[in-house]
Amino acid sequence: MANNAPSTAPIQASDIHVVDQMKMKKALRATLLGNFMEWFDIGVFSYVMVYITLHFFPLPEPWDGLATFATLAVTFLVRPLGGLVLGPLGDRIGRKRILAFTIIMMSVGTFLIGCLPTYQQIGVAAPVLLILLKFVQGFSTGGEYAGAATFIAEYASDRRRGFWGSFLDLGSYLGFAAAAALVTVLELSTSDAQMESWGWRVAFWVALPLGLVGLYMRSHIEESHAFEAVQESRGGDSAGTTGSGDAAVSADTATSGSSDTSFRGQISYLFRNFWPQILTGSALVMCAQVVGYALTTFMPTYLTETLGYDTVHGNALLVPVLIIVSVGLPLFGALSDRVGRRPVMITGCAVGVVFAIPAFSLMMMDRVWSTLAGLMIIGLIMMFQVSIQASALPSLFPTASRYTAMGLMFNIAVALFGGTTGFVITALQSILGTDYAGAYYIMFACLVGGVGVYCMRESAGRNLLGSMPVVDHDHEVEGVLEGFADNEKYDVSTMPVRDTDDNRSDDRSDDRAGQ
Repeated sequence: MANNAPSTAPIQASDIHVVDQMKMKKALRATLLGNFMEWFDIGVFSYVMVYITLHFFPLPEPWDGLATFATLAVTFLVRPLGGLVLGPLGDRIGRKRILAFTIIMMSVGTFLIGCLPTYQQIGVAAPVLLILLKFVQGFSTGGEYAGAATFIAEYASDRRRGFWGSFLDLGSYLGFAAAAALVTVLELSTSDAQMESWGWRVAFWVALPLGLVGLYMRSHIEESHAFEAVQESRGGDSAGTTGSGDAAVSADTATSGSSDTSFRGQISYLFRNFWPQILTGSALVMCAQVVGYALTTFMPTYLTETLGYDTVHGNALLVPVLIIVSVGLPLFGALSDRVGRRPVMITGCAVGVVFAIPAFSLMMMDRVWSTLAGLMIIGLIMMFQVSIQASALPSLFPTASRYTAMGLMFNIAVALFGGTTGFVITALQSILGTDYAGAYYIMFACLVGGVGVYCMRESAGRNLLGSMPVVDHDHEVEGVLEGFADNEKYDVSTMPVRDTDDNRSDDRSDDRAGQ
């Protein structure tokens, strides 16, 4: 880095962080595996649900199936609690430590489910233990995606944050596809009696070695530069600008967060200063998660119970769709770096409103090719939204409180809208008496997402709130300094720098990150 580059900018060359590409990729692999694990667990449980019901909930219909679905729902209901606890800890002791904790808790919980004795062996203690393990999993996943998205957003450069962030959801959906593929292979390679007896357990046991690999990888990555900078500023005499307006965010606020470090103080601070961003982020999460969960958790049931596919073929149809969707996510992430997050996301909302009904019509034609085409359309709708989440959502909040805010907003939205998608669509099918209920719910979610995109500030190419500019290579530093004054994407009022110009705050107050 050139440390003495001439510049009239309020920052110096030493203030600009240059990404170590090797460390970036190492951090990405470590975080990607955790998201893979999270969705692998959800997928395995969903695909072996018939065996879970048989061994843990021997109740008359429909109570047996409802009990199993309720157990799966525990994971989503507990996620906000995990986010509320692990988020503040991640802002206090570091992202990497919490991420190491979440991956080992997820993998151990999944492995132990495969080891549980059945209801026939120990009675009511079996479902109680199952629910407790789902509680552990839900608590740990509450800190997983929020922490991973925060970590990668802070690691990535300003101009490629969309591309690198999209890999997190690539890992998520590959995890679900891997679960579907594994269960399909087990069902094809074992007899019905073997699958019922022990085959279903194998799918859960795979989680432990994956978790150990993930723990090793996450234990050998470095903390994000943005978090370390905040920790340094907290220990020093930080100063910054103070803007006018309720939504304005000063450099002090963006860097240091709430002066009250208690749990209640941090939550109160976020709702007091960032409630518009919390609502905007929740709308974006609802849109992405409703479409995502419609494809991953509702479609297996829809393909078998409504369209008449058997379990093996229904699962097999989803595997290629999920793989294609997963590998395509970085393309959409890279596109958002070039044209902006908002154009990509609003296009996805429009595609969802227009093509949701045609997608379901194709699936109802009772042809394999048309079913695949319908599933791919839903996957395409999802790609527009999901690919941007990991870069757009962390950009809404300051570095000092980003993990807490993400854990709070993301997990509550997922619990309310993502985990309930299958239940809501099933209920709408019964109430409306139509197999197009899923399409209607996807359209509604896309309309809500459109409102969120309208209210969202463009974040592509911008410094994160509370962080200095981040670039990929040394030669970019001088260019940033030379064009700093004319570059509207760099707002010094959100950077942790001492501002000696009393007028700059007033001049830039309308451009603050909170607006």
